[in-house]
Amino acid sequence: MRFAYTVLMYLLVPLLLLRLLYRSIKAPAYRQRVAERFGFFEVPSTVAERDKNKVKHIVLHSVSVGETIASAPLVKALQARYPEARLTITTTTPTGSAQVKRLHGDSVLHLYLPYDLPDAIHRFLCRLQPDLLLLMETELWCNLLTACRQRNIPTFLINARMSAKSAQGYRCFSALTRPMLRSLTGVLAQTQVDAERLQALGLKHCQVVGNLKFELDISAELRQQARHLHTQWQGEHRPIWLASSTHAGEEEIILGAFGKVLQQLPSCLLVLVPRHPERFDEVAVLCNKQGLYLARHSQGRAISNTTQVLLGDTMGELLLFYGACSLAFVGGSLVDVGGHNTLEPAAWGKPIITGKSCFNFAEISRLLMASDALIQVHNQDDATLAKVVIDWLKHPKKAQMAGQNGAQVVANNTGALSRTLKALAAAL
Repeated sequence: MRFAYTVLMYLLVPLLLLRLLYRSIKAPAYRQRVAERFGFFEVPSTVAERDKNKVKHIVLHSVSVGETIASAPLVKALQARYPEARLTITTTTPTGSAQVKRLHGDSVLHLYLPYDLPDAIHRFLCRLQPDLLLLMETELWCNLLTACRQRNIPTFLINARMSAKSAQGYRCFSALTRPMLRSLTGVLAQTQVDAERLQALGLKHCQVVGNLKFELDISAELRQQARHLHTQWQGEHRPIWLASSTHAGEEEIILGAFGKVLQQLPSCLLVLVPRHPERFDEVAVLCNKQGLYLARHSQGRAISNTTQVLLGDTMGELLLFYGACSLAFVGGSLVDVGGHNTLEPAAWGKPIITGKSCFNFAEISRLLMASDALIQVHNQDDATLAKVVIDWLKHPKKAQMAGQNGAQVVANNTGALSRTLKALAAAL
């Protein structure tokens, strides 16, 4: 089965390259560093020098922006606990790469994880010589895991999750999934449900440690920046609705709801942040077609009283935006994407709205809803969304209570970081 998978992967290489080219039309960074995706890269001389001293080398794969942010507390804890270790973080997207640079600067090496081709994986592992490989959430790659097992490289799936939808897909390829899971040295799952789904797929041992996303640390400096941004947005005089991580098909619903919000709260400001930067211009055109007064955050201009929509067309500032808003809608949930991280607005004590598609964050959504910190809109009717937004904006004490409930949920579920470090200690 792995042979058939590998043949298929090689046959797909031309399509993978075409996909990079297509995505680079709107996001030119996809054209850069393509060789890394096939395992060709130069190890920096400073890194090679450290290797002469036989220091431990940890490789962490964090896919894209969300996983990179979630892994940040672990990265900082590993750097503090093992200061002599070398740390490489891999992603698959340019936005993930930018987030690594923003969070960690030159304290880590960043590379793109190669495609799951045996020769590319061989070059990658031979050049880096890792002592430990950490994979975030559901990053299971057959040839990578096989190569690590053959080289006796301890490999852990950390912050592991497995939605019912993903489990169904893996179950269709059980002949490939079962040996792949058993190539892992250890699995540290977010919840008991995740652990049970992984075990049903063939995993033998799994430890439930909690979710690293609850370990979000909002610094005093970031809180000060949020207060300043709130004032810039004239938040003392107008309510601010943040719609974050939106996907195609969601902005139309949000803008329709916003039109209804403006009828009752004409001073409201909508801060709209699309999930993918290549869609920034597309969403700007959509706002202009609606006849809304639009400003772009990237232009750095002051927000006037006439500004109705602020397009969040920069990267790495979403956590800051949550701190400056009155309430947050988290996207990827009105369309069948599975939702995005609702813990970031919860940590700021902000009331949260999502659509019904939250299978990527099912347990988090359940906890927040049970605490009356999150409201799910169960249809795509903009009137329903507008009703929830208006209710919270017109009743700030009610919204404040919901936000406090969310912050308490975050506080009550910390501890995953210390349990993860303890589980990894033996491998280091």
